[in-house]
Amino acid sequence: MKKMIAVCAILALAALTCAGCGEKTAKNDTEEAATMTPTQAEQNQQILEPSATPAPTETPTAAPTATPSVTEDGMALLCPSDILKKREGAKYAKFEHGTYYSEYCGRERGYTVLLPVDYTPEKKYPVVYLLHGIFGDENSFAGNATLPVLIGNMIADGLCEEFILVCPAMFAASDDTAQQPGFTAEQMIPYDRFAHDLTKCLMPYIEKTYSVIEGREGANIAGFSMGGRETLYTIITYPETFKYACAIAPAPGLVPGKDRFMTHEGSYAEDEIRFAEGKTIPEKIIICCGTKDSVVGKFPLSYHELFTKNGIAHIWYEVPNADHDDKAQYSGLYNYLPFIGR
Repeated sequence: MKKMIAVCAILALAALTCAGCGEKTAKNDTEEAATMTPTQAEQNQQILEPSATPAPTETPTAAPTATPSVTEDGMALLCPSDILKKREGAKYAKFEHGTYYSEYCGRERGYTVLLPVDYTPEKKYPVVYLLHGIFGDENSFAGNATLPVLIGNMIADGLCEEFILVCPAMFAASDDTAQQPGFTAEQMIPYDRFAHDLTKCLMPYIEKTYSVIEGREGANIAGFSMGGRETLYTIITYPETFKYACAIAPAPGLVPGKDRFMTHEGSYAEDEIRFAEGKTIPEKIIICCGTKDSVVGKFPLSYHELFTKNGIAHIWYEVPNADHDDKAQYSGLYNYLPFIGR
């Protein structure tokens, strides 16, 4: 009898050990990221992409997605997986490309736009200006097949209102600006220039071209990585322009700092990160980041701490086990989009 018990125990232990063999670790990914050049690492992380996990070979079950954990501020830590999947019979919008003339830059500039599936000039829509990461352009988000699915499913489920998504090119260089994006102080300047181009050139064009709610009530801004940094820069510079803002994994450089890529002079001094008393300011500001972000590290946390120190009301949360990746991006958008149009 004792021998039989011992044999059963050994077999049970072997089964448990085998069950853990299929679990992935982040060790190889971390080692690979450490050997990449700054440009490669940043380029590879900036554009929204569907998950690299292979598609399942078996028919998925109809079991409902488990409800994700929620923060005290009502932020879901993870975007539910079923929101990211195409549904049979559902229609999803497609990105279109357009151009506008920027008097500020002195040239034509591009943007992509995602109109609601049932877009009609008879209705006025709010707008979300979504800003890409460093080395990206107006096509960065348009290359992501999952983004229209996330938006379409959220609208279908009543989680957010219909809205127009505009994805601009952030590197606002003029004709006489020869440099390209890069990790120098000079190459960072056109990114900050975009705040003026956005508010004075692109937004007026969008209001004339599409059926949108004009003014602050219809204007919202969000961004990832460098786009997150410029989201924060833009609302500090033009606080009365946007109703809601979301910075996902915002990159360093809003204030002086140093990372593995470069020394950042800072767009503002730390004590300048504040809203003047009596100013109309965004009603909601969200800052979030993955707990394992290997690109911007603790800079998003430092922005949260700075905003708190300077008395700027905002929501801060971290996405469990997310890197500088789609998991963080989808979480941020899932929590941000329900505010739009409301």
